[in-house]
Amino acid sequence: MDFQKNLENYILSLGVSDVGFAKLNEPVSGMEYAVSFVVRLSEAVIDEISTEPTHTYFHHYRTVNAFLDRAILQAGMFLQNAGYKYIPVGASQSINKDGWNYKGLISSRMVACMSGLGTIGKSNMFIHKDFGPAVRLGTLLTNCPFENMGEAIKENLCGSCTKCVDACPAKALTGKIYTEGTSREEIINPEKCSEFMKREFKHIGRGAVCGICMKVCPKRK
Repeated sequence: MDFQKNLENYILSLGVSDVGFAKLNEPVSGMEYAVSFVVRLSEAVIDEISTEPTHTYFHHYRTVNAFLDRAILQAGMFLQNAGYKYIPVGASQSINKDGWNYKGLISSRMVACMSGLGTIGKSNMFIHKDFGPAVRLGTLLTNCPFENMGEAIKENLCGSCTKCVDACPAKALTGKIYTEGTSREEIINPEKCSEFMKREFKHIGRGAVCGICMKVCPKRK
């Protein structure tokens, strides 16, 4: 069994729901390859979301993020023990650069797409090919040269559906269909989304989560 398969099996043994591999178009911090981590959320918890997130969803969101961060670290240590370098990119990690708070070291959504695990929906959420939008993502950057990479899914999974766009309480979604090269700002106004959550949902985790677009998505299994 080759090293990449051993790594994949190790990551899945940690409880991660799915994993993919990608070669980056351009190196990030000197790393040319990336591993995409997918953890499925509780459908029962998402079912409870109505016109606002629940305290249970906020706690679940944070707990899954912490689980992802630990799994990414453990996989990175697995790589380092084999002689490779790694940089963990945690779930919901953002870098405050020049006053802009809505960007990370690399987009975990883009890495997951490049890995062939799914695509971007009109909600700007990642839509997993099996689990729909009810997932959290994380990324591990590395210099380990993977040979078996996923192939990006060309098909748009939203079609004519606009349920997330219609349900968004912040009116932050444009309804544009994602294709390769589409910028995030063409699909969503992240400031509008964030400001609405902080204002209207501050009594639930100080306005850090919403989840309404996920709740109404027909791609949920």
